[in-house]
Amino acid sequence: MLGRLLEPVVGGERAPHCVDALVARFGDVGGAIVAPKDEVARLLNESGEACAARLSDLHGLVLAVVRRKAMSRPLLGSRAALRHYLSTALAGEKREQFRVLYLDSRNGLIHEELAGVGTRDHAPVYPREIIRRALELSASALILVHNHPSGDPTPSAEDIQTTVRIVAAGAVFGIPVHDHLVVGQKRVFSFHDAGLIGPLNGAAEVRALGRPGGQGRRAVVARRSASATDSPSAMHSG
Repeated sequence: MLGRLLEPVVGGERAPHCVDALVARFGDVGGAIVAPKDEVARLLNESGEACAARLSDLHGLVLAVVRRKAMSRPLLGSRAALRHYLSTALAGEKREQFRVLYLDSRNGLIHEELAGVGTRDHAPVYPREIIRRALELSASALILVHNHPSGDPTPSAEDIQTTVRIVAAGAVFGIPVHDHLVVGQKRVFSFHDAGLIGPLNGAAEVRALGRPGGQGRRAVVARRSASATDSPSAMHSG
């Protein structure tokens, strides 16, 4: 199938050899499709740039299909489709990205936003800005997403601390974080599935609303939270 798609740019005889080279380098057809264009170009020499452009077009088409499938239903009811989409979108990225999925009261997607782009192992994230955006969009909940270009999705200590800060900021306004997904090369780590998100949300709600005065203290807590989260958190790849 991939060979046929490459035939118009490399010729029928050369296409199978290009596919073999791509699979050998990137593991499988999926890896070849999401591979960085500059690496494809270097690998295939004289036909590299044409093949890279063709694969980029194919990647865009696949991404549109899997995104539509993932977003066509409540996100928490289609975790496999969501992970497939995020892997397709981020697994081949060479720089770390932090994205936020803003959800409505039925866990449908309101908006997907790129909140930060960094280096290979670091992306600045501003918890206050994430929550401010949630309020602008009237979002009821969040799903956090970032990738590890190193390929290992195991969260770092900085990843966990950033999650804690965003959860705490969201709890002030009653906006929970349903999950934080870390996309690696071959798999996706879920804070929810690892049992991390539930306790974080619960503890944050207690801190924000369980003090003397409860709801009446929200404005004060909000001002303190905004001050505490004004500086960026650093996401680090494992």
